[in-house]
Amino acid sequence: MAIIKKFRIKSFKNLNTIIEFKNVSLSYGNRLILDNISFKINEGQIFGMLGPNGVGKSTIFNLITGLISPKHGKILINGQDTSQFPVYLRTKEFKVGYVPQYGGYFNDMTLNDNLKAISEIVIDNKNLRQERIDFLLSKFELENVKNIKAKFLSGGQKKKLVIALSLMSNPKVLLLDECFAALDVLTIKMLQEIIVNLQQENKITICICDHQARDLLACVDIAMILSNCKIVAQDTPSNLVKNINAKNAYFGESFKIN
Repeated sequence: MAIIKKFRIKSFKNLNTIIEFKNVSLSYGNRLILDNISFKINEGQIFGMLGPNGVGKSTIFNLITGLISPKHGKILINGQDTSQFPVYLRTKEFKVGYVPQYGGYFNDMTLNDNLKAISEIVIDNKNLRQERIDFLLSKFELENVKNIKAKFLSGGQKKKLVIALSLMSNPKVLLLDECFAALDVLTIKMLQEIIVNLQQENKITICICDHQARDLLACVDIAMILSNCKIVAQDTPSNLVKNINAKNAYFGESFKIN
């Protein structure tokens, strides 16, 4: 698949770090998941995470949102330690949106009613709710299916709906968990273009984890490889696929972006 991005932001020296993991470790029982990892995601960046099943990619998202807490280390958002913020306050205080791999919407409600339900939670001003709904319906070209129940939407329409729901609160950070899984080629391309447009037009910082390496690398600025509880490599897509540690841990010798 051709590279989606027309440009990649290679330097973030003049931008702020929006998410930072400092020496974070986490275990489930006796099983170590993350071992003293440290990394930064900079404002306005599209950041990717790759690695085998069970390596801790979704766990990192759960740590950011506050669903779980680290055994050791700190997670900072905008330079502030998030450990004292519960999930609902963390999302609202730091404006973090989350798109889960599965679900994320009400099956038996129409697309429009899904948007209304979330707008009532995250938008205090009643007069602004419909304005935001109309904007998102137009942005994702969902007007013609707004009265269809979510369970009857196509895979691509469901993914658009979940992203629209996550954007209802105007987040500064958007987390996308396995967003390319089980989608056809045209829907993946559509989703890649949505992701890049959110960065370019809305200045949203985006973090993606996925197993579809080529699809992820086609739209990120920076990606990191997780393996055996550690970060083994982090770089631009073109440099990452040449990295010997990344090849040994994840890509193999024959992997190419195109």
